[in-house]
Amino acid sequence: MISTELQDRLESLAEQASSEAEKFSGMLGSAKELILDNFGQNGLIATYIVLGVLLLFIISRIAKIGYSAIKYLLVPSVGVAVLVSFVTPYSFFIALPVTVTLFSLVLLFKG
Repeated sequence: MISTELQDRLESLAEQASSEAEKFSGMLGSAKELILDNFGQNGLIATYIVLGVLLLFIISRIAKIGYSAIKYLLVPSVGVAVLVSFVTPYSFFIALPVTVTLFSLVLLFKG
């Protein structure tokens, strides 16, 4: 069961979030009206296209960073940690932080 204090806190946070969302939607509505007044329907369509392209660009960059982290950090770190655990008396869990640090530096300097 949720305590009443926690429940009251959650309700106040939900009210605060909804008020912030109303402010944000109000700003979006006023921006839409401003674009329609100054540039018309074609300007609004162009704005949607630009925002869509920016969103796709941001998503592609995040995907590229994630792929690089897996390719240059996760796979080599785990592989080298497994090799170190077989060759040396150190366990996999002791070697893993060292290899992650090493390959983090490689990824950092690689760009």
